Amino acid sequence: MKILYFDDFRLGILRGDEVVDVSDQVQDIPHTGPHDLITGLIERFDDYRAKIEKAAAEGPGIPVANVRIRPPLPKPGNIDCMAVNYMENGTLPEPTPINAFHKASNGVIGEGDTMVLPDIPAKIFEGEAELGLVIGKRATNVSQGEAMEYIFGYFNFIDGSARDMPPPTNVFFQAKSRDTFAPIGPYIVTADEIDDPQNLDVKLWVNGQLMQDFNTDDMAHNIPRCIEWLSSIHTLEPGDIVATGTNHRGLNPFQGGDKVELEVEGCGRLTINVRDDLNRTWDRVTRLEHTSGGGEGRYTPQTGGKYAE
Repeated sequence: MKILYFDDFRLGILRGDEVVDVSDQVQDIPHTGPHDLITGLIERFDDYRAKIEKAAAEGPGIPVANVRIRPPLPKPGNIDCMAVNYMENGTLPEPTPINAFHKASNGVIGEGDTMVLPDIPAKIFEGEAELGLVIGKRATNVSQGEAMEYIFGYFNFIDGSARDMPPPTNVFFQAKSRDTFAPIGPYIVTADEIDDPQNLDVKLWVNGQLMQDFNTDDMAHNIPRCIEWLSSIHTLEPGDIVATGTNHRGLNPFQGGDKVELEVEGCGRLTINVRDDLNRTWDRVTRLEHTSGGGEGRYTPQTGGKYAE
């Protein structure tokens, strides 16, 4: 099942190229807005699934092209992002120690929305293509053997990043938690539709050019291990997001005017725009192209605009 919000946050189920409004079937879930309605549905999904499936099969459909798709989780309680969680196509000699960071839920945007690059002295802005998973039930000290039972579903996740912010240490909060820096969607795919989340192709295009292309089988710490480790630190709640990391070799500068598309296999395609009121520019090369070509430093240097060196 593919669950989404559309227009003024009506709850819908995707049926082919149509969306069926199932808002009436879930109105008795206690909620104050769309953020806790979807969380309440995730918590009670077994009780509502049959009713929703019946409405989705029998109800009138609206062409997806005629609606505005919204973020499927408008304000999750937690966004936990795995850090350096890929083997970079086998080029790393061993996995780095498991690590993660927290990202502000205010950064969530959805299909067709715009990532805004702020007026800050970042060396570069990047967006990391990732498989995002949605927690389905409260998880505390979960074992790897049980971890997959706690996943409600999956979607595309872009981890927006402002790199090399001053001071040179302890900058993850200001690098990662900017407004609009957490695009998700376009919908949640329930876990039963993804046979093997550890073997999914991940592709990201910028202005139609393929920039990131990898498979989730390259993770350094697999999904059960990530859930085990995260749930040993804090309780994961229904509707929380775990972003599983990226392969850094294809990271590239996001800049004003870009159209970015992310497709994790089985999760549809998420499309966002990028706006930069300062019109800063970078060469259109990936990290790997920059470093393998003898470029200085980890990142493609800024070529124009405010803060260019």
